[in-house]
Amino acid sequence: MLKNYIKIAWRNLAKNKGYTIINVGGLALGMAVTLIIGLWVKDELSYNNYNTNKDKIAQIFQSQTFNGETGTGPAIPRPLEKAFRDGYMDNFEYLVMSSWNTAQYLKYKETSISRDGYFMQREAPEILDIKILKGERDGVREINSIMLNESTARALFGEEDPIGKVVEVNSQYDMMVSAVYEDLPFNASFNDAEFIMPWDKYVSVNEWIKNAEDQWGNNSFQMFVQIADNTTMESVTSKILEVKQKLNENSREFNAQMFLFPMKDWHLRSNFENGKQAGGRIKYVWLFGIIGGFVLLLACINFMNLSTARSEKRAKEVGIRKSIGSQRSQLINQFLGESFLVVLFAFAIAVLIVVASLSGFNNLARKEISFPWGSLAFWGVSLLFIMVTALLAGSYPALYLSSFRPVDVLKGTFKAGKHSGLPRKILVVVQFTVSVAFIIGTVIVMQQINYAKNRPIGYDKEGLVQIPTMSQDFTGKFELMRDEFINSGAVVEMSTSSAPTTNIWSNRSGFVWEGKPEGFQEDLAWTEVSPEYAKSLNLKIVEGRDFSREFPSDSNAVLINETAVKYMGLKNPIGKFIKDDDEEDPSPPLKIIGVVQDMIAQSPYEPVKQGMYVFDKYGNASYYNMRLNPNQSASQNLAVIERVFKEHFPNIPFQYDFVDEEYAEKFASEERIGTLSGIFTALAILISCLGLFGLTSFVAEQRTKEIGVRKVLGASVFNVWNMLSKDFLKLVIISCFIAVPIAYYVMNGWLQEYPYRVILKWWIFGLAMLGALAVTVLTVSFQAIRAAKSNPVKSLRTE
Repeated sequence: MLKNYIKIAWRNLAKNKGYTIINVGGLALGMAVTLIIGLWVKDELSYNNYNTNKDKIAQIFQSQTFNGETGTGPAIPRPLEKAFRDGYMDNFEYLVMSSWNTAQYLKYKETSISRDGYFMQREAPEILDIKILKGERDGVREINSIMLNESTARALFGEEDPIGKVVEVNSQYDMMVSAVYEDLPFNASFNDAEFIMPWDKYVSVNEWIKNAEDQWGNNSFQMFVQIADNTTMESVTSKILEVKQKLNENSREFNAQMFLFPMKDWHLRSNFENGKQAGGRIKYVWLFGIIGGFVLLLACINFMNLSTARSEKRAKEVGIRKSIGSQRSQLINQFLGESFLVVLFAFAIAVLIVVASLSGFNNLARKEISFPWGSLAFWGVSLLFIMVTALLAGSYPALYLSSFRPVDVLKGTFKAGKHSGLPRKILVVVQFTVSVAFIIGTVIVMQQINYAKNRPIGYDKEGLVQIPTMSQDFTGKFELMRDEFINSGAVVEMSTSSAPTTNIWSNRSGFVWEGKPEGFQEDLAWTEVSPEYAKSLNLKIVEGRDFSREFPSDSNAVLINETAVKYMGLKNPIGKFIKDDDEEDPSPPLKIIGVVQDMIAQSPYEPVKQGMYVFDKYGNASYYNMRLNPNQSASQNLAVIERVFKEHFPNIPFQYDFVDEEYAEKFASEERIGTLSGIFTALAILISCLGLFGLTSFVAEQRTKEIGVRKVLGASVFNVWNMLSKDFLKLVIISCFIAVPIAYYVMNGWLQEYPYRVILKWWIFGLAMLGALAVTVLTVSFQAIRAAKSNPVKSLRTE
């Protein structure tokens, strides 16, 4: 019986090749999209799953309130370590202080490279759960030891055994390789840990870290913990919540609260709003999961529509089978079997599509997803996926076709009924409602990205290059290098800064100034710069003057941005003083000499933060900022800069970043979402059009004789086209009016996450509706015009 079912199913599919291609092609596309999205979702949900202690590991986070607004993040003060070790260690299995991810120059013999990594305490291998390939697990026990990941070890030593070899770091100190560990997975939060060096080394080479040992207001560090087996995240958080306030009186002013942020939430739920967890990338997991489900639904709708539309073609078959004793259950099994065969064939094609497109998808989505050929779980889920899809796609046709009465069919009195086409019409409306909603969503995402891109950034990013100055070799050489670079003709201006142009690395409070409101709790971005900073960035001075080396007093001067003037309530800021409120160790007061135009240093979707640009009198530069000569090509300028750089720093790799490229990275996440949404929208429309094409073809075939009679009686091509097209156009118009309010509600909610956002305009929705109608007309017209131009003699010769 099963063999017979398969044979009949295959003959029916082979007999109607056009419909089979549309069915299989549509399903294959829908299933391919769903598979790719499924692999992406799995990758997102499996972040940090490599770590066997994932559920016990957390990062210490801190919330502080400034003027009613609570900010939350991982930056903590160094004295917290002593407080935890002295009074709370029974709650922790491991506790590790850590630097932020930092780039370092590593040199062995003639090989010099730049790599990212961390300075961490000795329990770091346990927190990171790294796999040691060579050397000791306790690899950062000694102050002059370094652990390297496999890729870094290979880049430095080639095929040599690195254990015991000495690596020069930043031309400043030597470190001996104590271990080599396996590269952490791409979907791991510590994937950027290309080396680990001892925390004690970090402290010993940085005077400011030593001084921060008892500074509760210096939140420049981070801490990771693994909780003990006999406790929970919630119970530990309740114990440490107010530890900072208990040990530091000033922290009460900001209601400083400490808590554990679990590793399982680091990637997907890392956003906080006013002190409360507010999602994160999990919204994209839901978004693409929903898109994948809808795209598959569209493909299944095509199958249902085409199968039920061709019901009259198979009515006699059903009648004969029933008259010779076939039960309805047997007919249902037959049609479900055909559905399963189509879905199985479509799945095989979908797998080929996924394999062929996975590399391009990885490049677009910045992933390293591989097809899980050897995963039994994947194939088990795939089998379930095939069966559910076959049931979803074939259930309605099976129930509908098996319900025909054999007497009516065989007597020739069978008619589909006045409302038999209603389910098909509803399904077409569903298809195009989803497609139009996708179009609107994609357009709004791209609108939001372009809106932020076109926002004035306050400085000229074109032709601006940054060079990191992390090595000790750069100390005291700024004046020399500035002269050398400018005299080379490749650079027209150069400055230094303690942070990159496209980010803020330090925020400070504890200042007083004339007119400061009672109880005002300030939070100011702090950047130390050389006097040429504004000139090198083409940053406009809107009031007062710039720094000048002609005025020695400028060493205690400060520039503030326009937002800071409003934030601090300064009416006539020039000449006013900003003083440190620290009575025990007060710094000299800073005199405001100028106001600079607001510049975007963080997210282009957020308001500009109130900022201070302070004269760098201690040489805390982290970057050279270079304005390239606009009269020469960038490649010419960079070649000259590299030559001069190598003359003075032969042991340091020449590393640079274009500021415009760094700024463009701020849009990368949204652009990826927009691009992927656009691709999925195009595929959804294509699948919908395939179904519409098949239905139009069937209707034209079904009404062949009617079209012939109409043509004989004088109907024009337009009359016939109008007859075949108007019903489908009505359905798409209904879809548009359903899709618009749904899309408006969803996208308006999405935009609320951005303080700086586009305003939704009517033309976006109008354009999407016109686009859907245009695609419908093109799809329907091909078959309608073809039917209208056919020779009526052929259709009427049998009458």
